[in-house]
Amino acid sequence: MKARPVIVAFTLSLMLSACSGAGPVSPPESTLSASAEIRHHRTPPPVSTPTQEDPSPTTTTSPSPSPSRTLSPTPSDTPTLAPDEWRSMPVVPVAGENNRRIFQDGIGFGNDPHAFSILGDCLSLPENFLGVFGRGLGQYNLGEYYYLQPVIDQFRKSFSRQSISNGNGFNTAAVLSPLKANPRLCQRGENPMSCEYRVHHPSIAIIALGTDDNTAAPEVFEQRMREIVEFTISSGVVPILATKADNREGHDAFNRIIAGLAYEYGIPMWNFWAAAQSLPLHGLSDDRGHLTGNNPGDFASPANLNRGKTVRSLTALQALDAVWHGVTAP
Repeated sequence: MKARPVIVAFTLSLMLSACSGAGPVSPPESTLSASAEIRHHRTPPPVSTPTQEDPSPTTTTSPSPSPSRTLSPTPSDTPTLAPDEWRSMPVVPVAGENNRRIFQDGIGFGNDPHAFSILGDCLSLPENFLGVFGRGLGQYNLGEYYYLQPVIDQFRKSFSRQSISNGNGFNTAAVLSPLKANPRLCQRGENPMSCEYRVHHPSIAIIALGTDDNTAAPEVFEQRMREIVEFTISSGVVPILATKADNREGHDAFNRIIAGLAYEYGIPMWNFWAAAQSLPLHGLSDDRGHLTGNNPGDFASPANLNRGKTVRSLTALQALDAVWHGVTAP
């Protein structure tokens, strides 16, 4: 990716960023009934996600340890989804053998089984997302979801930490641009993603991008997401791709791309879009970019479970729990 287009795309995206207060955009074009189930436990219905073990990734970001096998499909055998099949995918994913191999590669590279990272925008900053779970007991209320306490204990040090690859207005261009790397923590030529993986050594990464990519063409978004996915896999980090509740780009184009990449590479997809369908305004505030609610750590309150931020944190924890147990299963 050449520097000049990245700078232009990133600057324009910041101007229209949901994190900086975007104006009204078209509401989601959902046709799915409000039946998305968020009370999944550790064995939700499996989704067909074929394992790919073909030619090496083509990422152009900074160097990373080479894995013992490669996962980039060739055009002739790339699996595809039907255009709207992603809508019926479960909220909580499963992580099978393909992801166990990625995880084990990462442990061999020195990745930390107690660490995860986030690639995302302001919706995924600690104060809006999972940060409360790093502050200790008494700061959150799991209610009937008490079974999630072990995954909180496992990844305690990552919840309240802001990832280098997570920032206000961040989009795929920012995550891939060395110009957005933290100069105090990152080496010359590193982008926020490669810097985050080197500094934090995560074993899992939640990749929640797209809201602030709304000015990018779908093919550009797909190219950048593919680069992010391939670099993440080559680093031995298990990616969890997240769909989004908003439809700022129109026609749910980015959610289709996210689901297609998850299916193609055989990696987990946390379908937050499906969880949000039963919420008022699909969990979105009036600007259709931000999420409703202000207490993402209280799962005992029925009112909170009717708000976007709380449901997003709950289903993210469920996804992290499912993937963690999946990749560490004997």
